[in-house]
Amino acid sequence: MPGFGNHFATEAVPGALPIGRNSPQHVPFGLYAEQLSGTAFTAPRADNRRSWLYRLRPSAGHAPYQLMARDTEAGAPHHPASPNRLRWDPLPRPAPGTDFVDGLVRWAGNGAPLDQRGISIWLYAANAPMGARVFYSADGEMLIVPQQGALNLITELGRMTARPGEIGLIPRGMRFRVELVGEARGYICENHGHPFRLPDLGPIGANGLANPRDFQTPVAAFEGSDAPVELIQLYGGQFWTSRLGHSPLDVVAWHGNLAPVKYDLARFNTINTVSYDHPDPSIFTVLTAPSDTPGTANCDFVIFPPRWMVAEDTFRPPWFHRNVMSEFMGLVHGAYDAKAGGFVPGGASLHNCMSAHGPDRSSYDAAVAMELKPSRIDDTMAFMFESCLPIVPTRAAMLSATLQQDYDECWAGFPKARLP
Repeated sequence: MPGFGNHFATEAVPGALPIGRNSPQHVPFGLYAEQLSGTAFTAPRADNRRSWLYRLRPSAGHAPYQLMARDTEAGAPHHPASPNRLRWDPLPRPAPGTDFVDGLVRWAGNGAPLDQRGISIWLYAANAPMGARVFYSADGEMLIVPQQGALNLITELGRMTARPGEIGLIPRGMRFRVELVGEARGYICENHGHPFRLPDLGPIGANGLANPRDFQTPVAAFEGSDAPVELIQLYGGQFWTSRLGHSPLDVVAWHGNLAPVKYDLARFNTINTVSYDHPDPSIFTVLTAPSDTPGTANCDFVIFPPRWMVAEDTFRPPWFHRNVMSEFMGLVHGAYDAKAGGFVPGGASLHNCMSAHGPDRSSYDAAVAMELKPSRIDDTMAFMFESCLPIVPTRAAMLSATLQQDYDECWAGFPKARLP
């Protein structure tokens, strides 16, 4: 049929292939459902490539990969990209007097700032105001996701406060200072590519996901101080410093559409299924930074907020999957429905391109046994930075004491399915 594309189906054992629905709660013979995605979830339908696999064991069940001896010879990268599933505990409490800039730790990234593509992922932990310092990035806009403690963002175009459960977006080149009371901790996606924007809604229609009306810009405010200021910028992935004899936050009036914004994630209008199948995470996209390939993002900012789950004959947590896109996840508060433990607020995980992952054993067992009635997921706010480029952890991330050495064990112990 024109416009529907080719679809192939086969089974080695009669009755093994679910008919009509891709991922029912109870797969025939106890097989494990897995989706293998060869394109971004949001690729145009004619270009989208994915297959459902029904297998004897989850492909996520394996020990960490080790680099083969042939690739440890001279000339190989000192810190190569890792195919392993990685998970970290939160950053430790910062030393007294640590401000926002000093509390930034580059954790992972891809692309190249000077080529204006890819992203850098930062964690921050701070407990002191920046005082006579002002900061900006020439490498990309900064999407700030507070996890603990509010950030008072004093920008060239005015002031705004980003609290846990909210996000702040600072444009590339926009100068700002961070003031805080007590300790603050969170995540940053520094986007080197096309600017973040709202995703197209397509068949969803005019209403849904994040609404433009809910994004707030600061009211103009300025500083006329002639006191000395240290001006710090990120350029080419490195920190540079200069001195000014006055505050650079001296804009008295402005108009235009290049401005800092904040957004309350509680205002996100969640779209979900009411018939069958767990939707792809793209249905939870707040902001997208497109690449040059249609339907494929340099970075998507995706959230997993409180929501109703209503679906028939469906495995409700995210199923086992291998994606061409790479996923860096964080947790603002609460728990994540596909992990029973180990993924805590302030922590992070990285599942890179084609790394098999999905629910842990206890989450899987609960999901296949649960009564399929409408249920409410509450007290949670997880998020994901998803990129079309593999995400490479930094040396600091790989050597951190917060790296969980036993993460792969959460996929151990799945029994082999029994065929007739």
